[in-house]
Amino acid sequence: VRVERRPYQFLYKDDSGYNFMDPETFEQIVMSEQLIDRPELFKDGQECFVLVNTETELPMNVELPPHVVLRVTYSEPGLRGDTATRTLKPATVETGATVMVPLFVDTDELIKIDTKTGSYVERVKG
Repeated sequence: VRVERRPYQFLYKDDSGYNFMDPETFEQIVMSEQLIDRPELFKDGQECFVLVNTETELPMNVELPPHVVLRVTYSEPGLRGDTATRTLKPATVETGATVMVPLFVDTDELIKIDTKTGSYVERVKG
């Protein structure tokens, strides 16, 4: 089976599933959550890749790029200067996912997340 990795854009989630659009043809497809890697990290407008079986033209899986940047919507206040202990705390990002972050990360900051592990990578200057 020959598989192609094609760029798509995540549009929204509804009762029928996750809706994606081909940015060249504007064709839309709907995928079930079971066929999506890390669905909790998808936000509206997110660029992603759909793996397509070229013989049947059926989509098989959806992947995010290696990293995504999301805004922290809630995090307990941390302690300034506490960078030596590597202690982590939970933070909620704009998609609703919970990511463990260092104590110095605050609400409304942008963070880079590894999409393979779902873990915090670094803060991003907004």
